[in-house]
Amino acid sequence: MLKPVSSQTVRRKSNACFAIVASKYNDCYVGAMLRAARATLKKAGVTSLQVVRVPGAYEIPVVAARLARTRPDLGAVICLGVILRGATTHAAHIGEAVSQALMDLQLQYEVPMIHEVLLLENEDQAKARCLGKTHNRGTEAAQTALEMAAAMRQLLR
Repeated sequence: MLKPVSSQTVRRKSNACFAIVASKYNDCYVGAMLRAARATLKKAGVTSLQVVRVPGAYEIPVVAARLARTRPDLGAVICLGVILRGATTHAAHIGEAVSQALMDLQLQYEVPMIHEVLLLENEDQAKARCLGKTHNRGTEAAQTALEMAAAMRQLLR
């Protein structure tokens, strides 16, 4: 049985390598999540971080797959993107495809894929989740990555 992972355990054992794959599309929002994720990882003592920017959310899984396949030292891959719904169903199709691909990858490679590719109704929702002073999904993604890396290490013992 897994022991609960305390925030002290995460801070003390943050020597794992991490990667962030972030979309360039909707960069006002994704960039803010990326900055918050980086700051959270740095505060936790992470010294090995690879950041890859991709054109859009749909391109995130292929880069995440390459990282998982070629970097066995990864504690987690943080995936950041913002998809805003429009007049068609295109955004929903992209969101579903990315979600399914990230789930498949983490099961295939046993590397946590932290899914913060947000499918949002409008820019107000994006501002609240990505630009807020007290709430940023990039911070949450980094915290989840740290906890999952620690949990996966516990399984190796």
